[in-house]
Amino acid sequence: MTTVTAPDASTARPGRRRARGLGTILVFLAPAVLAILLLRIVPFVGAVRSTLFTREGVGLLAEERFSGLANYVTLFSDELFRETLVRTLVFNLVLNPLQIALAMLVALLLTQRLPARGLWRTAVFIPCTIPLVGSSIAWGVALRPDGPANGILSALGIGPQPFFTSPSQALVSIMVVASWVGIGYWMLFLIAGLNDIGEEFYEAAALDGAGRWRTFWSITLPMMRRPLLFVLVADTVANFVLFVPVQLLTNGGPENSTTLLMFDAYRRTYTYSTPNLGATSTVVLTLIMLLIVAVQFRLLRDRD
Repeated sequence: MTTVTAPDASTARPGRRRARGLGTILVFLAPAVLAILLLRIVPFVGAVRSTLFTREGVGLLAEERFSGLANYVTLFSDELFRETLVRTLVFNLVLNPLQIALAMLVALLLTQRLPARGLWRTAVFIPCTIPLVGSSIAWGVALRPDGPANGILSALGIGPQPFFTSPSQALVSIMVVASWVGIGYWMLFLIAGLNDIGEEFYEAAALDGAGRWRTFWSITLPMMRRPLLFVLVADTVANFVLFVPVQLLTNGGPENSTTLLMFDAYRRTYTYSTPNLGATSTVVLTLIMLLIVAVQFRLLRDRD
């Protein structure tokens, strides 16, 4: 006669705990996963699908027909788009390292024992609390031909500058507006990373007679690999999709000198009423951005 033994309660309880823990995790993750799915993945899949079709007609009478890769051929055959693509890459190759270097410099300075250090940190961070629309309007007023910036330059004996109305200065002026917000924001993450570096590393470097520059390259920079990777990736994404200052201050001009890929996608969709080409421009922007981010991850990944 065989006997059936009941499951051991001590082994059943851990299983139930794991199940409850997994359920709790799923409950908390569900809103974020749903938001990513509905706000990111579904629209991107829709944009990819849109690139394979061409719209004929307008409004409710418009019809779409499958056109394969014709939109990509049309886009890359457009000289204006090719110039916009190169301009966007140059814009990011210049702005991203500049913003991160300045944010790192400010973070290093504001982790020193300075008087009113908290006040200085707050002052640098304040631009991040202002919506980008507000910052763009303020800079538009400050850099207009009769604005305060040109008033200061005139008082110093320097002639007034065209800033947003000059093809040679407009893109640089957009960089200034983007950096006004970006530097203070990325500074916070870098300060957090610097504060996580143990003092014992710096004490050991001082005992070895290492100077500040040597300590920075041998201790600070290697220990800041992960915070720098996060800041670099996030800054790359933010600058690739920069839109508000371009739309408000220059509208892509003068002479398309500030037309970046994000604004190009917007203009093709809503101004030129070619949503399929706009979607194609968006997909190209996303793929380039993902490629650059992948390279950044590979270059800055931990070698442990």
